[in-house]
Amino acid sequence: LVSQYSFGAWQVREPWQQVVLDRAKAYVEEPSGWLVLSGRPGTGKSHICTAAACGLIEKGMDTQYMLWRDVSVQAKAVVNDDEAYAKIVEPLKRAEGLYIDDFFKGGASKGDCNLAFELINARYADRRKLTILSTEKTIQQILEIDEAIGSRIYERSKGNYLDLSKGKNWRLG
Repeated sequence: LVSQYSFGAWQVREPWQQVVLDRAKAYVEEPSGWLVLSGRPGTGKSHICTAAACGLIEKGMDTQYMLWRDVSVQAKAVVNDDEAYAKIVEPLKRAEGLYIDDFFKGGASKGDCNLAFELINARYADRRKLTILSTEKTIQQILEIDEAIGSRIYERSKGNYLDLSKGKNWRLG
């Protein structure tokens, strides 16, 4: 699966895809701040983010993967059990690198916002922590959901925020 979602497997059919590839490769070569890809489904956000996360792992960085919908459901289900909740959330807060895939997929309830703020803020507070994030939401939409979350993401991803919303959904042919 990892080889399927590598930089080498990324197909450049349009100029914007080369920009995305180059920016993600540069991020892995000199990791700093956060890499955020937003836009419609099927534009390759998860592909490039997976390749970048694998690049960090290859550099020896402790990098965790988080599929937003799965982990948010698990964490919200045990939010009142401090030990069970910490077992899910603390490794994500502590990891040197964290890839959050499909951030806010399916919406952003109050519980989702609480979890997102906890994770984003913990990572924001420590500039050494790298975060890779894929989302169908634009930074403007995230700001409208929760300005504290959105502004932290915006600040940390300056220079590494790529909006793929105008890209074609390649799954549709």
